[in-house]
Amino acid sequence: MRIDLHTHSTVSDGTDTPAELVRNAAADGLDVVALTDHDTVGGHAEARAALPAGLTLITGAELSCRLDGVSLHMLAYLFDPEEPELARERELVRDDRVPRAQGMVAKLRDLGVPITWEQVARIAGDGAVGRPHIATALVDLGVVPSVSDAFCAEWLANDGRAYVEKHELDPFDAIRLVKAAGGVTVFAHPLAVKRGSCVPESAIAELAAAGLDGIEVDHMDHDAPTRARLRGMAADLGLLTTGSSDYHGSRKTCRLGEYTTDPEIYGEIVRRATGAFPVPGTGG
Repeated sequence: MRIDLHTHSTVSDGTDTPAELVRNAAADGLDVVALTDHDTVGGHAEARAALPAGLTLITGAELSCRLDGVSLHMLAYLFDPEEPELARERELVRDDRVPRAQGMVAKLRDLGVPITWEQVARIAGDGAVGRPHIATALVDLGVVPSVSDAFCAEWLANDGRAYVEKHELDPFDAIRLVKAAGGVTVFAHPLAVKRGSCVPESAIAELAAAGLDGIEVDHMDHDAPTRARLRGMAADLGLLTTGSSDYHGSRKTCRLGEYTTDPEIYGEIVRRATGAFPVPGTGG
């Protein structure tokens, strides 16, 4: 089985619609794909309706969190999307996205970049506006050669010159809320230092003690030594280890299924979940 547990659609900051994403996942030979748009479940219905036969959909979201001033992302799988407290927190994060993005545009203009809010809004379309949309505008303006290059200290990294904070969950609250909604939590790309500051490894141990289920190990932003260190840490802490593409369509260079999750780990995630269940494709 080929299992990719971290992808994004146009409902957040990807370039494939949810329908296109599941069709592309099937065409690329995946057996299981998780749709984990940022702080929203808005793409799940479309993905379900278009799900090809032979492909299983895992519903999820990537939750924006902050711990001691450091941003981090929490992948949440198979939770009940109607659970009110978690739904309310997702809405608070989404509502803060537009003023936050406008603030980053203003900072970039102060730094001499001829970017406009209208340009960013056009790129975002109906999606939840975020840094990748601003990064795309920087590519279009010739400021940086690629979206990934915009996530640096000079521009949009967590400690970058144009960075603006937004409403984010405390990760301990995120774990509690997802578990209360019957879901499973995996810390996304925990040591992706190229994105900016990361939480210390001691914090991962504290999150594990609070009920974190796993950490994303095989990811494009982790080099081989980092993956080895994370695997050792997971073994010590009793955490599941996943691998995922973090696919964003044409906005990033990663491919669907570039990194995958072991079928036994996937089975354990499904076993632990009670809020929702995998959706088998019927050829929609």
